[in-house]
Amino acid sequence: MSVPAMFLHGMLADPFAWDEALMRRYDIHGPNYASYPTKRAFQNDIGEVDYQRALARSNDSGRPLSLYVHLPFCRKACHHCASIRTITKATRITEPYLSRLDREMVLVRSHLDTRREVTQLHWGGGTPTFFSLDQMSDLIDRLDARFGLSSSRERDYSIEIDPREADVFTLRHLQALGFNRLSLGVQDLDPKVQRAINRVQPRVLTETLLDEADRLGFRSLNLDLIYGLPFQTRDSFAATLEQVIAMAPARLSIFNYAHMPSRFISQRRIRREDLPGPEEKLAILRNSLVMLTEAGYVHIGMGHFARPGDSLAIAQRKGTLQHGFQGYSSHGRCDLVGLGVSAISHVDGVYAQNPDSLGAYEAALDASHLATARGICQTFDDRIRHHAIERLICDMQLDLSQLGEMFGIDAPRYLADTLARLQAPERDGLLTWQGDILVATPIGRLLIRQLAMAFDARLPRHPDSPHPEISNELDQWTR
Repeated sequence: MSVPAMFLHGMLADPFAWDEALMRRYDIHGPNYASYPTKRAFQNDIGEVDYQRALARSNDSGRPLSLYVHLPFCRKACHHCASIRTITKATRITEPYLSRLDREMVLVRSHLDTRREVTQLHWGGGTPTFFSLDQMSDLIDRLDARFGLSSSRERDYSIEIDPREADVFTLRHLQALGFNRLSLGVQDLDPKVQRAINRVQPRVLTETLLDEADRLGFRSLNLDLIYGLPFQTRDSFAATLEQVIAMAPARLSIFNYAHMPSRFISQRRIRREDLPGPEEKLAILRNSLVMLTEAGYVHIGMGHFARPGDSLAIAQRKGTLQHGFQGYSSHGRCDLVGLGVSAISHVDGVYAQNPDSLGAYEAALDASHLATARGICQTFDDRIRHHAIERLICDMQLDLSQLGEMFGIDAPRYLADTLARLQAPERDGLLTWQGDILVATPIGRLLIRQLAMAFDARLPRHPDSPHPEISNELDQWTR
């Protein structure tokens, strides 16, 4: 499908105050702040007992629960993938994994008041649809038996779908199990790009699932795209995006590919010379922003877009948007319980992560222990900065007066180090001040991650530079 000529010639009104030199200057990798402190700060001295105590303390809050289940198996290795997953065609290994998940549920449940509502549930991977329909039913039954799943219309129960591993019968089954949101991995619709990342996925697979999900009445559908993949150009990605816009998903996520072959073995199959250069990647980003804005999508932040009537956009307008390991959420704050290999929990100020190794995870549960391998306890300072970062990346602004009232501090004085680091971005036009309210400008919204980094007291910095000295490793949720 051809890209409209007026788009190719840049005749559309650009809704963003684009400054390529400024974008290049701030083009540094950094955390996505799914947590604070971020995963790079997690320590090995946080273990099972710390997590058990946090679970018990959390009952006094009465907060609802959010359950994340990591299902790590995939039949094929996508070369670009940075997720924690196990590549196998041997479906027999799924039953032992389900048994260990159930053992973990039992151990967690013994410390929780299970009258607390499970308002959120998310299955990620890997490929959750690697499991058979009967196994998915079994897993839902186990979750319901251990925690009591919600039947409320307001629940947010989502699952990640690989269109190559699902069909219309899968969607009907997932709806019967109680899921009401779907996230489909697409990455790119260009066959050349698909072959380069070992993910050949004809457009018809995605379209068929979207049509069926719409017919079944799923509340919201999200499509995941990635820019910066091999052989992508501004024109080729625009062609993909035009086709995706025609499918009219309620939500879109466009992630920036981070090439880290030294860390992720599968990425060694991608040649660096086949990747688009920095100039081309910025052009892809700018074109995408223009196209999606013209199509009526709202830029929520950090590569996430939604229709104005979607719950994410509504929550952002109301100031109730949240952000965590599953991205942006319209639900109120919950205690997060992570289940499965590499899963992370956040309960009563404690982050607790299971081991990345399937063997280590299995061994802990076989010994009737929770598999907590690392984590961190938030300090008072961490909680302040966590709240400030979350409000900034959700609301695109931060009210220091409200922050001070919430934590009983003189916020401008307490955050003097942060305000000093924000002087350069302010001079560059990334933010303005309206009294005590920091407001991200249009281009500042595109660089909201970099603004948030100013609040991060744990990033190493050169004494004479506002920018942190961090490696090219994005601190991302391994999905």
